[in-house]
Order: sequence, then C-alpha cells, then structure tokens
Amino acid sequence: MTKEFNVLITGVGGQGVILMSELLGEAAVKDKLKVRGSEILGMAVRGGSVTSAIRLGEDVYGPLIPTGKCSALVGMEPSEALRNITCLSKSSLDILNTAATVPFTVTLGQSSYPSLETIMEKLKKAAEKIIQLDAAKLALAAGSLLTTNVVMLGALFGTERLPIKVATIKEAIEERFPAKVAPVNLKAFDLGYETCQRALK
Repeated sequence: MTKEFNVLITGVGGQGVILMSELLGEAAVKDKLKVRGSEILGMAVRGGSVTSAIRLGEDVYGPLIPTGKCSALVGMEPSEALRNITCLSKSSLDILNTAATVPFTVTLGQSSYPSLETIMEKLKKAAEKIIQLDAAKLALAAGSLLTTNVVMLGALFGTERLPIKVATIKEAIEERFPAKVAPVNLKAFDLGYETCQRALK
C-alpha cells in the first residue's frame, strides 16, 4: 500500500505539462490509487510557468505538495525546475529535460537566464539524484517532437519508483490518443523509460 508519493511537473505553456498530469491521474485511478492534484497556469501563450502536482497514496489529503515533500520532480524546462527547488529534499528524484525555453524578457534584455551548469549545481545540492535527458531528441527519434512530454513521462516511470504499473500508464496513453498517433507516443514513452533505466545503472 502506497502511503504517499508526490510528483511535481514543471514547465512552460505549450509543453504538455497538464496532459502529463492527466495521464498520471487516469492511470492512478485505474490502479485504484487515491489521487489528489492541483495546477498553476501562467500566461501560457507567452511561455509562462505551468506546474502540476499529482499526489498519490493513502496518507494524502490535500492537493498541494508540502515544502520538501516532492518524491519526483519532472522538469520540462531547466529554469522552471530550479524555480520549484524548495519542493525537493535529499530523498527526491529530479528528471530534467536539458533543453531550455528562454523567456522573451531575456531576448529583450529585461532579465537573464541562468546557465545549465548553474541550474544543475543548485539542483544537485537539493535532490538525491538528477537524471538529465534531451527529451526533444528522443521525441524526434520516436517520430514526433510533440511527444516530448511523453518521453519525460516514460523517464519518470523508468525510475521504477511510481506506484502505478507501466502497463496501466500505457493503457491510458492508448486510450487518450487517436489510433493513428498512439504508437508514436508509446514509442516515445519507451525511449524515455529506457534512457532513464540506463542512467540509473
């Protein structure tokens, strides 16, 4: 019986953060897990911050993840992962997509964007382990850049820490996507899963 497992997915508008959380929630319900969740949406059309919390387990009652209680942080965008660093603890796992989405304010010279090295240095101090992957590259290998979020979902399951069965999340993916694109998404999931497995060896 799972007492508590908290997943925080972070990114920017258009990266499929909400779809990832919906797939996780649907799969959790299929596996008869207690699920709670919440979402924070920024100005998506401008690449604003998007976060989604999914909480699983018998000891979970509220939708928000307490500070330092994140079991796994999925960072679709490096700086957004850094923005949510307070959720991490020394038992947390961080799965990071290394491709940056630089805000328009940086382009206009109104703000700065930290280097990946700086982001990694800070995250390494806060989490137990960080798994880095180029999710866009894997998505293209699967057949569509649009599957980047499913690659990251596969990597999350590749940690083998989630209380949801792999077969169940694949069933949720097949049900969510039309028959024409479901195979591409399943391939993307598998590539993310396998990349994470190799990183953990």
